[in-house]
Parts: sequence; structure tokens; C-alpha cells
Amino acid sequence: MKLVKFRLTFLVVFSASISFLIGSQVNTYVNWANWAKLIVGGFLITGAANGFNEIIERDLDRLMTRTADRPLPSGRMTNGQALVLSLLMGIFGTYLLGSLNLLTGFLSVFAIVLYAFVYTPMKRKSPISVFIGGIPGALPPLIGYVAAFIHPKIDEVALILFGIQFFWQLPHFWAIAWVLDDDYKLAGFRLLPTGKRDKASAIITFVFTLILIPVSLLPTLYGYGGYVVGGISLVCGLVFLYQAFNLMRTLEIKAARQLMFGSFLYLPIVQLTFLFDFIVK
Repeated sequence: MKLVKFRLTFLVVFSASISFLIGSQVNTYVNWANWAKLIVGGFLITGAANGFNEIIERDLDRLMTRTADRPLPSGRMTNGQALVLSLLMGIFGTYLLGSLNLLTGFLSVFAIVLYAFVYTPMKRKSPISVFIGGIPGALPPLIGYVAAFIHPKIDEVALILFGIQFFWQLPHFWAIAWVLDDDYKLAGFRLLPTGKRDKASAIITFVFTLILIPVSLLPTLYGYGGYVVGGISLVCGLVFLYQAFNLMRTLEIKAARQLMFGSFLYLPIVQLTFLFDFIVK
């Protein structure tokens, strides 16, 4: 469970599964067997990416309090064991997702490569790594959506789902980085926008939280969602923005923690509302 980062993997799979159901509403047919394949395959793919990440960062994880108890830095699992498990999960997960359609399989492999072998080493070099990591982090809803089609397509709905998750991730991850900055610095990670807890980092976090509001209204503006999803997205966005403003005003870890917990609520509420709006339309 710790190798695959179970809670993170669960959230990723949840996001993909909701997007699959949204795509199924567009497709006017829900294939529940394929939905199950997506969940299992998505879990394996995400677990593989996290496993490769932990193999690469084993020595760095030893330096941080929050990660020192993971299987590799604690010595409960060897690199070889983790590599075999990750490869098996990656191969079987790719097979399952590729059996849905080739585009789903290709996007899944692309997500693993970008997350494990581009984002992971970039974390020590530049804060721009958060933007790079935002791409594989925002791919699950896109993957879930295209998995709902025999002949997949990346249409406006797919891009909207990707955009919402991408712009949500930035304040979400910066809030986490603010709370854990002291721990991250022990491993040399530079994850806040300026590399430290300062006014500029808080302002950048606020700006991208602000950008998230119009992005989350795109379903309503383009006619894919009604006023309900637009209204709930706007209310959630304003609450999220207030939390980001509070961080900008106080620069306190407490405010960053509130923003972090707010982000955990924001995404599932918006995604589920989008789905229910499709169902009752």
C-alpha cells in the first residue's frame, strides 16, 4: 500500500472513473465491464508510476520525515522487489487500458514516463517541475473520458476535464509544498513557485486559483453543463479562492493547510456535479 501510495492512487482512479462515466453519457452507453477494467488498469498504472518514483527517490526519501517509513528507505523492500512489482503493474495495467482502445493505452504509458522519468528528477532542479508534473497529474480524467469510446476522440469535453484538473493541481500542490516545505528542503526539492514561503509564492498560488474559476465554468459556457454545475463550480471556486487569498494575506502554514484540505473537497465536488448534470440533462 505504501509503495503504490494507496490514497493518492485511489484519488487518481476516482477522477478517471468519474470521467469515464461522463464520457459514457456522451456515448449514451455505459459499459460497466470496461469501467471495471479502467479502475483496475488505472490503479495498476498509477501504482507503477509511484513505484518507479520511489525507486528513483529512495535515498532522498530517507532524508524526509514524511517518507522515511516508506518500504524502500526503511529497508522493508529491496529495489529489485520494487522494480519487479512496478514493471508487472505497469505491463498488466497497460494491457488492460490498451484493451479498451489504443489511445487510452498510449496516454497511460505517456503518463508513467512523464511522471516517473521527467517530473521526478526535475523536482530538485526547478519549481517549473510542478507544471511538468501537472500534465501527467491531469491525464487521468482525459484517460477516463477517452476510455469510454470504442473509437476514442479528444474533444472539447475531454480538454475541459483535463484543464480543470490541471489548474486545480497547481494551488493544491503548492499548498502541500507550503505545509511540507521544511521537510522537502531536506531532500533538496524546490516545489514552491519561488522556492520558498514568501509573498511571491502566495501571490502566484492565488493567481492560478483565480484562473481555475473561469476554467471550471467552461462546461456551462460551452453548453455541456447547466446552471447547476456552473453555480456549484463558482461557489466552490470562490471558497477555494478565499482560502488562497487568506494564505496570501497571512503567509501562515495554517492557512496553507486550510487551502490543502479545501483542494481535497473542491475536485470531487465539481467532477461529481458535472457527472450528475450530464445524467439528469
